[in-house]
Amino acid sequence: MDESRFDELAGQLIEAGRFFFSRGWVPATSGNFSARLDDGRIVLTVSGRHKGRLERDDLMLADLDGRSLSPGRRPSAETGLHTLLYRRNPQLGAVLHTHSARATVLSMRRPQGVWLRDYEVLKAFPGIETHTSQVHLPVFANDQDIGRLAAEVERHLDREPASPGYLIAGHGLYTWGETVSDALRHVEALEFLFECELLQTRFDSHE
Repeated sequence: MDESRFDELAGQLIEAGRFFFSRGWVPATSGNFSARLDDGRIVLTVSGRHKGRLERDDLMLADLDGRSLSPGRRPSAETGLHTLLYRRNPQLGAVLHTHSARATVLSMRRPQGVWLRDYEVLKAFPGIETHTSQVHLPVFANDQDIGRLAAEVERHLDREPASPGYLIAGHGLYTWGETVSDALRHVEALEFLFECELLQTRFDSHE
């Protein structure tokens, strides 16, 4: 393994975790992050680690079937949701899962999905060049059977391959990108958009 590349990606995930924690998007030990090495293996957070206080030893290696390649370290139970995305898209370089209050509340208020329209910030996502575009984020019921949930996510992506992410009801956000920086940008853009949607709901209720 190229230790320098592992260290580079681990450092990027550590930095992402600290940023997300500073914004309240990964409370307690919630969330999980991963990035793909050039040989196809993935660097990911060890299960149960606080994402705002990550260190190098809190990152591990796994293969694309989610099996640990780091003796004594256990990946998140949700690793299958990461590996599904990597197997589908060879260009994908990172997957980030966060647990913000906004994403959690919105996922429960809109179980049929979240449609984002007419926002300038939509240009943060690949292939979108105008604010008049529409982005759909599905909401999946929370399920402790990760294989079953992954199959449901895959069916959605077969129908809507350009989706920038999805929500799990009462749980949080999954999004991804070609690099850790791209995926981080998507988290930041979606969090802004979630806040806009909830503010609009609040204002509408007072009209």
